[in-house]
Amino acid sequence: MPNKRRPVFLNLLQFRFPIPAIMSIVHRASGAVMVLAVPLFLYLLEISLSGEAGFVRAAEILDCGVVRFLLFFFIWGVIHHLLAGIRYLLIDFDIGVDRETGTRSAWGVLVAAPILTLLLGAML
Repeated sequence: MPNKRRPVFLNLLQFRFPIPAIMSIVHRASGAVMVLAVPLFLYLLEISLSGEAGFVRAAEILDCGVVRFLLFFFIWGVIHHLLAGIRYLLIDFDIGVDRETGTRSAWGVLVAAPILTLLLGAML
């Protein structure tokens, strides 16, 4: 008798996740971005504190286009993680728990984070 309970392939790209679920996934990704950026910033801190030549070298590294992009991406990660963290903190206090408010606050985080990133990134 063939096994009728065989594993089924689920294509996650076919699912339609609600906006709060997408925001939650992006919140985790922004946390990962921040963790992965720690070695770069520790390296830059180390060489910048080694002396005047090290400080100049750190400034040159930060002036590189690829590093500027990574810095821009890191700024987005911090801003998104902060806004989403505030949203989750409010949910912990039973503020914005209902579906409509939760969806609006998720959209607010997803829209505000890139806008604030562009505003702060323009100062680089």
